[in-house]
Amino acid sequence: MDDRIPPPLVVAITTRALFHMEDSHALFEQQGIEAFAEYQRRHEDVPLEPGIAFPLVRKLLALNRLNPAHAPQVEVILLSRNSADTGLRVFNSIQHHGLDIRRATFTSGEPVWPYIRPFGAQLFLSANPDSVRAALEAGVAAATILPARAGEPRHDQLRIAFDGDAVLFGDESERVSREQGVEAFGRHERERAREPLSGGPFRGFLAALHDLQAAFPAGEAAPIRTALVTARSAPAHERVIRTLREWGVRLDEALFLGGRDKGPFLEAFGADIFFDDSPHNIASARRHVAAGHVPHGVANS
Repeated sequence: MDDRIPPPLVVAITTRALFHMEDSHALFEQQGIEAFAEYQRRHEDVPLEPGIAFPLVRKLLALNRLNPAHAPQVEVILLSRNSADTGLRVFNSIQHHGLDIRRATFTSGEPVWPYIRPFGAQLFLSANPDSVRAALEAGVAAATILPARAGEPRHDQLRIAFDGDAVLFGDESERVSREQGVEAFGRHERERAREPLSGGPFRGFLAALHDLQAAFPAGEAAPIRTALVTARSAPAHERVIRTLREWGVRLDEALFLGGRDKGPFLEAFGADIFFDDSPHNIASARRHVAAGHVPHGVANS
């Protein structure tokens, strides 16, 4: 019997993704660090409001209370460009909201992304596009979250949706589509239907999420549900299905939309977050659900 404890699923997140801080951030941009610091000290006992990624984090951490003994734990790490002094309000807010976040880094304005790998994070969420690009270049799944107040969760389940090309998979096929057209893309995928796609920046995070999901019984009562939401349509679906089979990864739903706007479908799925490389798709998705832009691949050249 294998009694080894599986490695945890580790998510790193910045303060502006976790909490709604746009009032103090605007003060920082308009009046500078001293005004920002004074504001935070003056309000350090006033809890910050939940931000756009707060419901996702709460659901992730709640999995630890449900976990079977053999399941991986979930850990959320806070990475902040606050100082330890101004970060006191952030930790007070974490305690107020009952979030089990114990590890944090406060860099006093320096980049936070170098600490992602030492913490072993498989996912990084930030409002700073430069930090996200640096994390992706370092081989960590990362997405830019547009700061906003938290929405109301539609389900008790944790629901995560992914785009395919340039997110879960490499962007080779998308390059063919953009450079040679849709017909060439269709030919390319039919000819390579049995050839697995290469892995994209979110392959590792999907695998870690799958390991966590596999610890629970499948079905309606499962606490995690995942979906692939892609612009592909038949016959380009076959290569995707065979690739996931080759990887040994389960996705609960697969939506092949053939270019339709993704937002209404993501709302119907009830995604807590959706990851896509296309700014156009993110703009559609954000009208309905929390969305993280993955600045990777030919769409972001």
